[in-house]
Amino acid sequence: MKDMTKAEKDWILYDWANSAYATIMIAAIFPIYFAETAAVAGQSGDVWWGFGTSASTFAVAALAPILGAVADFRGMKKRLFNIFLILGLTFTLFSAFVDDWKCLLIGYIVSNIGWAASLLFYDSFLTDVTTRERMDRISAWGYGMGYIGGSTIPFIASILLIMFGDSIGIDSKSAVKISLVLTVLWWGGFSIPFIRNSRQVHYVEFPPAALVRTTFRNIGDTIRDIARNKAILFFMAAYFFYIDGVNTVIHMATSYGATLGLSGSGMILALLVTQLVAFPFAILFARLAKRFGSIRIILFAILVYFFICIIGFGMGYGIEKEFLTTDQALMIFWLLAILVGTCQGGIQALSRSYFGKLIPPEKSNEYFGFFDIFGKFAAIIGPGLYAAIASATGRSSYAMASIILLFSIGGVLLLLRPKSVS
Repeated sequence: MKDMTKAEKDWILYDWANSAYATIMIAAIFPIYFAETAAVAGQSGDVWWGFGTSASTFAVAALAPILGAVADFRGMKKRLFNIFLILGLTFTLFSAFVDDWKCLLIGYIVSNIGWAASLLFYDSFLTDVTTRERMDRISAWGYGMGYIGGSTIPFIASILLIMFGDSIGIDSKSAVKISLVLTVLWWGGFSIPFIRNSRQVHYVEFPPAALVRTTFRNIGDTIRDIARNKAILFFMAAYFFYIDGVNTVIHMATSYGATLGLSGSGMILALLVTQLVAFPFAILFARLAKRFGSIRIILFAILVYFFICIIGFGMGYGIEKEFLTTDQALMIFWLLAILVGTCQGGIQALSRSYFGKLIPPEKSNEYFGFFDIFGKFAAIIGPGLYAAIASATGRSSYAMASIILLFSIGGVLLLLRPKSVS
């Protein structure tokens, strides 16, 4: 990182900061705690978690084009980033001080809206902090540092607190609450350099007298531009499906495992391995993209996820049919965690940077708003599909199998895209 600019380093540091939320609140600690709390109240935790995830992503997706268009005006990108960062921090903290499962669900939904919307503006800052030639590398380092730092250090502290808290008089429920407070401190504290030093380099002039009219006119212009540019249109359509699969695996993995009866501590340790594996592979993917092209490496990652879903279905089916024990299934879960780690950061980083190369930098936030809409509306479909199939069939393994369809469609669309940049 020695040859990186201060702007690039501060941008990367926000990945380090917000990844604590992604790991503790979305992927590992909180969903297990929520599923257990809901179960005590006679509710199916993974079903409500799926619907809650869909609700929060729908809200961000619905707002993304408008937020993106407004953020492209001079000085607005940073203001909107700060607003949603504060929203996410506040409701994560709220979740640490409530006990009812409905309040926990509200805290998750609203904090997830703040977290996801802050990432919309953060992603679009990529065009402000670096050059087109360096985007793959900087984007990959962002995800890589997020995994090795934000996803690992507070995660380890939370694991130790949950596993050994009893020895110092802290029960598991209190340990989860402390981990949420730690998430807020980590996320907020390491966001400060980016908040203080980032600058919106590319923008359109702010029209105070005609803000609403200009905003919606710009949205219409961008929709027409995307429709005319087949390379962008096909990539966004492919991204809609394959990133839906990625997000569904992230959001539903531990809830799926908990429903199957897998050990919570065993799954948490497996996800720690995911974070450790993800760092070197995110950097490796950027180097491979430089040699083979971003699209080929994204397609490879989609293929790996395809097999992850097949193995995940087999694990759940084996538990349901009782020819696998929970200990055997947990070993399979560990294998899946490692496979996810090899591709998760790489596919996200290369998708972000590849899109950044396709778009005009002065309208980056507006374009990333539509990029986000595709990603977020996709994230509604996957968890919602999972919840609907699990609820209708009574078998979570069938719900896991449905995710295969999303990766298949995304891969085909990516192969059919008009050639533009590699």
